[in-house]
Amino acid sequence: MADASQTHAHTKNARRALITGGAGFIGSHLAEHLIAQGTAVTVIDNLSTGCIENLEPIIDAIRFIEGDVDRGLASLDDDIHFDEIYHLAAAVGVDLVLDDPITAIKTNIHQTDAVFEYALANGSPPTLIASSSEVYGKPNMGVFSEEDDLLFGATTITRWSYAHAKAIDEHLALAYWNQHRLPTVICRFFNTVGPRQVGRYGMVLPRFVESALKNETLRVFGDGTQSRCFCDGRDVIEALVRMVRSPKCAGRVFNIGSDHPITIMELAQKVIETLGSSSAIELIPYCDAYPPGFEDLRHRKPNLDRIKEAVGFEPRYPLAQTIEDLAKTISSAGSIPSKGGTR
Repeated sequence: MADASQTHAHTKNARRALITGGAGFIGSHLAEHLIAQGTAVTVIDNLSTGCIENLEPIIDAIRFIEGDVDRGLASLDDDIHFDEIYHLAAAVGVDLVLDDPITAIKTNIHQTDAVFEYALANGSPPTLIASSSEVYGKPNMGVFSEEDDLLFGATTITRWSYAHAKAIDEHLALAYWNQHRLPTVICRFFNTVGPRQVGRYGMVLPRFVESALKNETLRVFGDGTQSRCFCDGRDVIEALVRMVRSPKCAGRVFNIGSDHPITIMELAQKVIETLGSSSAIELIPYCDAYPPGFEDLRHRKPNLDRIKEAVGFEPRYPLAQTIEDLAKTISSAGSIPSKGGTR
């Protein structure tokens, strides 16, 4: 871990928010949103998957601590008290989970508990954690609802270690709520995408966009008929703020995302069409795309009734707009080509 480095720009009487993983693409948009509202923001990020450049527009307006979550929390001044905490830091992406499952498991469980322990010892502010649609596992159903039973694959399949870890995070959150009344909110993200996202760890949309911008072949894993629902991160962050500030969301689980599915083949075609690319599309068998320990889900669509009722969530960004805006950030960053995917 790097030594904790801090940028101080907090108004003494402002509302205060802590974001772990705030240099990631979702966290950086959330930080910008909160700063625009007049909230004083502290970000903790070890920059393992996040990028300090994502925070450049607001770096002088936030307090930034570089380091793992637990050590970053330990470095905070004793007189700092937060009004809300957003725990977005995690080891994410199918490639990262398959390549280094030990680190992914430890990170996703240990760092989450560190956040809850910190919150409990420092006034019990509302604390939101980022979970994942992965926790549903592989049930044979068309739409996933928060109270559905979970069906994980075998522990011998490495891919499911991420789902198990996120499920433990949820159990921890609910336990802290039930035993200590720490107001925890659990958000199960369904394929959040958008500007600043990178394809380095198995994220399909930025990989498709990177290839399309270079007129290179888009590689679709499997047969391309598997479907997902993609939601712009800029829609997601507004809902996160409303949820963490709503007492009726405490101790509850929420799906968050889009409920408009698209097959991965259709996604590849839409990227090519939207960007006016001359790229071709190639199907790659899973056995050639991933190491042993991978299973895929055919379809994944959330039921959004609960989050719509709780905070009026309604995604606004159309997928074509998200693709265009993502392409702009990839082009400005000079991103290198990569391989495609399913997630």
